[in-house]
Amino acid sequence: MWINTGFRANKVLEILDLNKSTYHYRVDHEGSIKLESGGRPIPGYSMNINGDKVPDELIKEWIMNLIETEAFAYGYRKLTICLERRYSLIINDKKVYRLCSEMKILRPQRRKKLKHPRVIARNREVTASNQLWMTDLKYGYVHGEDKFFYVLSYLDVYDREIVDYHIGLKCEAKDAVFTLKNALEKRGLSTDNNSLVIRSDNGPQFISNHFEESCGLLKLEHERIPVKTPNKNAHIESFHRLLEDECMAVNEFSTYAESYTAICDYMQYYNQIRIHSAIGYRAPYEYYLSGLQGNNKPTLIKI
Repeated sequence: MWINTGFRANKVLEILDLNKSTYHYRVDHEGSIKLESGGRPIPGYSMNINGDKVPDELIKEWIMNLIETEAFAYGYRKLTICLERRYSLIINDKKVYRLCSEMKILRPQRRKKLKHPRVIARNREVTASNQLWMTDLKYGYVHGEDKFFYVLSYLDVYDREIVDYHIGLKCEAKDAVFTLKNALEKRGLSTDNNSLVIRSDNGPQFISNHFEESCGLLKLEHERIPVKTPNKNAHIESFHRLLEDECMAVNEFSTYAESYTAICDYMQYYNQIRIHSAIGYRAPYEYYLSGLQGNNKPTLIKI
């Protein structure tokens, strides 16, 4: 800025303790110079061999799946090879190192004893609302801004309602906890007398200490499905398929604000208008209210 207003370049560079040769090289080859440091923005995704963009959050989930199966003893370089071979991902080991660092699972840390051992999801029989909620993450894409956004939902297995959800350009453990607390408040559930079970996959949001500790404080049981068993989370997977087919796939979002509005509108439509064959061709919220009034036919759902 000072150089552009007439100050001598060498004097400015001397004051700022910047390399003169670097400055003159960039002026000669680029015509301008940035005196402030700054790297290339992190895109938030990698490509696969088919040319599809894969968001970083999904890559983190794949890394966790690998660590919990055959790659439990691998460092980030071997994890890179596994990601390339298993998921056809085009990614370098520097990025895998960064993602592992963000999740705090670089190999020295993985030797530590887990503070919250995983509770494996078991077979259950659901007979009423607020007994079992499933949660998962769905990835969306904003074409006009070339960025991903995330939708995290809590679905009641019995009445199929999306009790609450989070939409954001990021989705961390704190977002999952905040949304869970809101969902409990919406249903009027007390932490003093609560038998609710939360079932999730092994995504980084759900394996975090913050999420596990919050479930403990809220007196909720948190269980996680085994790796490669999406059928154990079938109800939320089914909902996300509807969200994809009926909302995301029919809209090419130009802005994040547009995608946010579309998702919110769909959530309201799904909960209050869209009829569901598994609950007597009624909307989830209608079925939930009917259950509170004791008007629903007794139903047993085996998970």
